[in-house]
Amino acid sequence: MNQERIYKVLLGPHISEKSANVEAGLNQYVFKVSRDATKPEIKKAIETLFEVKVKSVQVANVRGKAKGFGRIRGRRPDWKKAYVTLPEGQKIEQLGS
Repeated sequence: MNQERIYKVLLGPHISEKSANVEAGLNQYVFKVSRDATKPEIKKAIETLFEVKVKSVQVANVRGKAKGFGRIRGRRPDWKKAYVTLPEGQKIEQLGS
């Protein structure tokens, strides 16, 4: 995987109440990733960018919500998130942990 692809795989951290709970309890971090990203690519990107060892990666495809504005109906785009589990004793400092 080239350096350019590493930066395109991860779109950013996904900050929510649920992601804060899994971070504290299970040593997992949640990231918004590109729709075509695979588990090995996500693992490689996390290990390269944050210099940690990744234990496992689970991905979830999230459907965009249907929204309306008056009579106009539309949908937000679908997206993918990744739950990245780290071994005990490691954490990602840049995310504010």
